[in-house]
Amino acid sequence: MKTKLTLLALFAVSAAAASAAVLNATTAVHTKPDETSPAITYLKAGSEPVVARDAVATTPAGWLAIEVPGPFECYVQNKDLTKSEDPRLGAPIYLRPKADSGVLTTFEPGDKAHVTGIPPGRWTQISLDKKLVAYVRIGSAPDALPPIATAPATGPLPSTPAPAPAAPPAASAASPAPTPSVSEPAGTTLPRLFAGKLVSTRSPFHPRRPYDWALNDEAGSRYAYLDISKLLLTEQIESYADRSIVVYGAARALPNSKDIVIFVESLQLK
Repeated sequence: MKTKLTLLALFAVSAAAASAAVLNATTAVHTKPDETSPAITYLKAGSEPVVARDAVATTPAGWLAIEVPGPFECYVQNKDLTKSEDPRLGAPIYLRPKADSGVLTTFEPGDKAHVTGIPPGRWTQISLDKKLVAYVRIGSAPDALPPIATAPATGPLPSTPAPAPAAPPAASAASPAPTPSVSEPAGTTLPRLFAGKLVSTRSPFHPRRPYDWALNDEAGSRYAYLDISKLLLTEQIESYADRSIVVYGAARALPNSKDIVIFVESLQLK
């Protein structure tokens, strides 16, 4: 009996400590307590996430289970839609219209969803109204992203160590990442995460820019051009215009210019 009470007391202390956690940097929210799992969203510095108390006891050390309210913009394969255009029970719901993009959740009884878009191919975009349990790294917070506004629009870019194969890591909040020179030869910069506002560079009153899209910092200055040729559904990028996003890709210096271009491998709302 004494042992049981002791365990309950330890659990209560653990839950109380977790509920008081305040993030000290912009932090990735993962689908699983694993740095290689997909990131659902990002929480800003100073956020106090709502603890998923039912998951505290089973959450590994160094991680915090939190509740993330919907709705979520996500995707389902057309074969998993019913005649009423609802996902079938048990259907996997994906972060992006790619089978390897990562599963956000599965469709369960009581979940609500409605179609928001029909991209080309075998996918349907939906808005999923569901509360999810997700995970953030606490303590050293290796998933923290430095604000893009801290870097000058034409200055050097921060870099990170090589990413894990399944998902991109982000820069450490404890110490700034090394900054490669913008004159670095092409091919030597590793892919990493960049955050900012997506803006169009097209204008009837100005000459055509090298790329149609750019990433701006919080002050509205261009941080880098974006090469989106690797994205499968580039026609959908219009819906992300003038919104805060996070992109993953390698940065390069444009020849004979101080401008930078990021070769985007994935893009999502921040």
